[in-house]
Amino acid sequence: MFAFQDTRGPVRIAFTDRHGGSSGGPFASLNLGDHTGDSTDVVRRNLEEVAAAFAGDAPTPRIALMRQVHGSHVHVVDGVDDADDVHDPARHEPEADALVTGLPHVVLVVRVADCVPVVLADPGAGVVGVAHAGRQGLAAGVVGRTVEAMRDLGARDVTGWVGPHVCGDCYEVPDELRAEVAAAVPESFACTRHGTPALDIGAGVVAQLRRADVEVVDVSRCTMEDDDLYSHRRQGPRSGRLAGLVVRRR
Repeated sequence: MFAFQDTRGPVRIAFTDRHGGSSGGPFASLNLGDHTGDSTDVVRRNLEEVAAAFAGDAPTPRIALMRQVHGSHVHVVDGVDDADDVHDPARHEPEADALVTGLPHVVLVVRVADCVPVVLADPGAGVVGVAHAGRQGLAAGVVGRTVEAMRDLGARDVTGWVGPHVCGDCYEVPDELRAEVAAAVPESFACTRHGTPALDIGAGVVAQLRRADVEVVDVSRCTMEDDDLYSHRRQGPRSGRLAGLVVRRR
C-alpha cells in the first residue's frame, strides 16, 4: 500500500504504490484516481482504506483532494468546506495543483501517474503542503508557489519529499518541448538512454526546492520502469493514480 513512509514530529507523510486496494483490470488494485474510468465507488473505497491505514491508531482524519489541471494555483485548506469526510461521495475538490494547510487532522492528497508528487512540511510550525509537478506545473513554478504559500502560513524550516515519477531516462519528449521547459528550469534538460530528447522533471523539482531553501528528501522511483507503480506513459489513459499524502496529527 505504501511505497514510502516517514514521520517528523507531529507530521506523517507517505507515498502509495498500486497494491492493497479493490480496483480490478488495468487499475488493479489501489487506484486513487476518480477520473480514470475506474468505478467511483471502488476509488472511494480505496481512499477510505488508505486514509484508515495512514491514520494508524488515530481516528480516520478528514481528507483534502484537488482537481489537478497542470497549473500553478495553490489552494489554502482553511476550513471544513475544504476537507471532507472520506466517505462523502460529494467531496469538495478545488481546481488547483497544490494544497497547503496549518490545520491538524487533515490529510492533503496529490495524485499522479508519472508527474512528480511533492510533499512538504514544517513540523515545528505545523504547516504542511502537497504539489503536483508535471512539465507544465514545473515550468509555471508550482513548487516555489507552494513553498511561498506555506511560509505565508508561518512555515520557516520546510522539508520536501520528492516521490515516484517518470525519470529522465524514460521521459522522451520532442526537442522543442524540451527546450521550452528547460528555458524555464534548466535542470530539467535531459536525454533518454537512447540519446533522444527528454525531460528530467524530478531534477527540475529538486532544483526548485533547493532554490527555495527547502531540505530535500528524494525517495523517487521511476513509474515507467516499476510495475509496482502506475504510469500513464506505460499503461495509457486507463492508468490508475498513486498518491502523496501528508497530515499534521496534533
